[in-house]
Order: sequence, then structure tokens, then C-alpha cells
Amino acid sequence: MKKNIRTLVVAIVCLTAVTGMQAQTRFTQDLWKGKPAVKSTDKKDTARVDIFLPPAEKATGRAVVILPGGGYTWLAMDNEGYGWTQFFNKLGIAAVVVKYRMPHGKPTVPVSDAEEAIRLVRRNAAKWHIDARQVGIMGSSAGGHLASTVATQAKSDARPDFQILFYPVISMDPQLTHMGSHDNLLGKKVKKIDEAKYSSDVQASRLTPRAFITFASDDSLVNPENGVNYYLQLYRNDVPATVCIFPEGEHGYGSQTSFRYHNQLLMEMESWLRSF
Repeated sequence: MKKNIRTLVVAIVCLTAVTGMQAQTRFTQDLWKGKPAVKSTDKKDTARVDIFLPPAEKATGRAVVILPGGGYTWLAMDNEGYGWTQFFNKLGIAAVVVKYRMPHGKPTVPVSDAEEAIRLVRRNAAKWHIDARQVGIMGSSAGGHLASTVATQAKSDARPDFQILFYPVISMDPQLTHMGSHDNLLGKKVKKIDEAKYSSDVQASRLTPRAFITFASDDSLVNPENGVNYYLQLYRNDVPATVCIFPEGEHGYGSQTSFRYHNQLLMEMESWLRSF
């Protein structure tokens, strides 16, 4: 009897695991076919995408291109990348996690990767059950800077339809920026004109897509004024934007369930995504 019960439990666990695997289709591919549009100084650094698709019958047609942070020197692929895929898939949203290349003082390298990821999703829209007009971008920390750069400056074929920013670096102004991200992106010897070019609060316009911005007011790594100033510029340009500011949480909470306001954050994001 005990043996039969044990066998039944094992069978149920196995069935649950199979069902879970069927619920999310995942595959990986190189971002670029052939040579990248912008050459990196690091020949060993390559770009790829991990695609997570919800079941076709549950697909809403929406997709999110996810850019993890890491100060433009490394990537928090788990906490700020893969950790979000199940959340989006449960909502019928495809999730594309991008392992983009590091700039080493050449900002067009990661920017070109992020833009190509948007184009890649749109090229495969029909095959992946995605509406090419519902492709958003999401980024955390330096990834948030990259996401906002694409949102404010990309041409129409690579411009996202919405943006989600977690505790983002927005400005390259030395008085406000995260200097590690600043130096890794632009180099230590940089002109003011280039700092302005890569300051998304300066570059925001009426063409910038709607935004969801979140950060903690006690963030000691990236000044919260980055997110606040970006919101104000979006407001001044009549771009719809939602801001979720938490009283604590510091920097880098991402998808961590240990974040005190994690459940509230999920509800706020889901509500925002369903609002348009």
C-alpha cells in the first residue's frame, strides 16, 4: 500500500513537472547573424537572446525585451533577467532576455544590441504569436539606462511600444549619475555633449513610449532623482507614466521574493500592463 502511494506521488510530481515545462517554451539563439552592426573592442564578448514564450493559446500578442543591469561591466542575468520570465509568461506575454555586449567606452555597442533585439522580436512576430506593435523594453539599473536610451532615441523599427524601468540610471551628468556606469559606457574622458546625448531625461520627447518606473527612496547606489527627473520630463512631454516609489529596498531588488514589497510590485506591474 505504501509503495503504491509512493508511486502515485512520484507520478503526480512528474506530471506536474512536465506540465510546467509545457507551459513555457524556451530557446536560445545568437542575437546577430554574422557580424554585429557595431564592432566591440572585446572580440570574445558576444550577444545572445533567451526567448521564453507562453503557450500559443494564452499569448496576448505582447512581448518584453529584458535588459539586466550590472553597471555596464557585467549582467545580473538571473535576478533582473530570467527571474521575470515566468511572471510575464503567466500574463501571456513573451519574454526575451538579452545578454548584450559591454561598451568599454563605446556606447553604441550595447545600444545596437538592444535595438537589434527589438527588431528580432518584430521580425519573428508572426511565428512567436506576437503583435509587432506591442513590443516593450525593460531594464534594471544600467540596463534601465540602456532601455531608456533605446526608448528615447531609437528609430521607429527599433523603438519599443512601452518601457519598464527598475531603479534606472537615467542621467550621465556626473552630479547625478552612477559613475561606474558612466565611465564604463562613455569612458573617463568624455565631452559634455556626449553626456547630454546619453541622458534620457534630456532626450525624452513626445515620441517616447509610455513608462512604468520603480525604485526605492533609500537607494544609495543610484540616486532616485534619476527616476524622478525622467518621470518629470515624460510628464512635460505628455507621455503617460506610472511611478512606484517604495520607502525601502535599496538597489537591485529585481525579482527577489525577499524584497519586502515584492507582491505589491507584481500587482502594480500587472495592473499597469492591463491598463493599455
